[in-house]
Amino acid sequence: MSVPRKEHNSESKRMKGQQAALKAWETIRQKQLKETLKKHRKIIEFMDMKALANIKHPEVINSQKGIESDWNGNGIVVPFHKTPPEIACGRFWELRWAYGCPLDCSYCYLRGTTRGNMRPRYVKVENVLVALDEAFKKISEPSIFNSGELCDSLMNPPIMSKICDRFEQQNKHKILLLSKFGPKNIGFLLNKLRKQVICMWSINAQDVARIWERAAPSPEDRIEAASLVREAGYDTRIRIDPIFPIENWRIHYEELLQHIVLIEPTRIILGTPRGLWKTIKYAKEAGADMSWTRFFKESSGWGKKLDFNERKEIYQFFYDELKSMGYTFSKITICKETTSMWKALGFPYTPLTCNCYGRDALEP
Repeated sequence: MSVPRKEHNSESKRMKGQQAALKAWETIRQKQLKETLKKHRKIIEFMDMKALANIKHPEVINSQKGIESDWNGNGIVVPFHKTPPEIACGRFWELRWAYGCPLDCSYCYLRGTTRGNMRPRYVKVENVLVALDEAFKKISEPSIFNSGELCDSLMNPPIMSKICDRFEQQNKHKILLLSKFGPKNIGFLLNKLRKQVICMWSINAQDVARIWERAAPSPEDRIEAASLVREAGYDTRIRIDPIFPIENWRIHYEELLQHIVLIEPTRIILGTPRGLWKTIKYAKEAGADMSWTRFFKESSGWGKKLDFNERKEIYQFFYDELKSMGYTFSKITICKETTSMWKALGFPYTPLTCNCYGRDALEP
């Protein structure tokens, strides 16, 4: 059955228009990213230990009871264990090698500290290495050290390369690199396979990235970077967070998932938007696009959230789609969600434990 000429021409024009818009967007994005990185590379700013000690994780609200530790960190390796009680998340280890991020995403929770100052600052690498040596001795349980909680893990590859090499000197603990950067920042990972390194990319739908991740590398670049390290032999994971219910969100995210499953990630982490008051305050002051806040309908111990039923619908959609694509159920988790959501979905979780970066997530 042939397609009417008028209808065919209309569809062809629509596709050409879409391709032109994407090309123009990518040109603008590359210019913004180049200018942003140039500005941040002028001076590498280092932090002293006193300044580092004063940094509070932007998502720390209330302490979670029932968690004890023989060692409470050294200021560079620190435990995160202050999740609100109603949130089904728990302890993991942060590696505070740097703070800030040059990518300037509109919704970034890092805006909630130091009065919204997102400028990257670093801990001297020799101090980081000494802190790691101590942590390797003091932390008896094999653990993941998340290096992407207070910064982008790949925003300074020369420094991160030295940190990753220190992890290779032992075989109990692993470092997790969480990033939105593309292939240009992964050369050190491809030059030498590091068995104690876990790679994770934060990737969102094309239209979401276009609106609220304007200075970050494109989702395509991130997918390419993730594919390259996966092919090189790394444990490679994907984080899709925050998932925004924009118009036709199912279509946009189904397309994203089709590309992601081809990577064969060892885990996929899902999350929906969270809006702490500090994040919203400093995002406004920075002149960020605040349209991402229009989706909030309720409050929780982790700030404003989408309506419960809407979040549940989103998570169920992702699980169903991934299942239909042959992805293993046990390799999917949801981040910073309530215990009631986990129970409503019928998904198993470990209370008082980080299901994304904690002990249960150490193995692929």
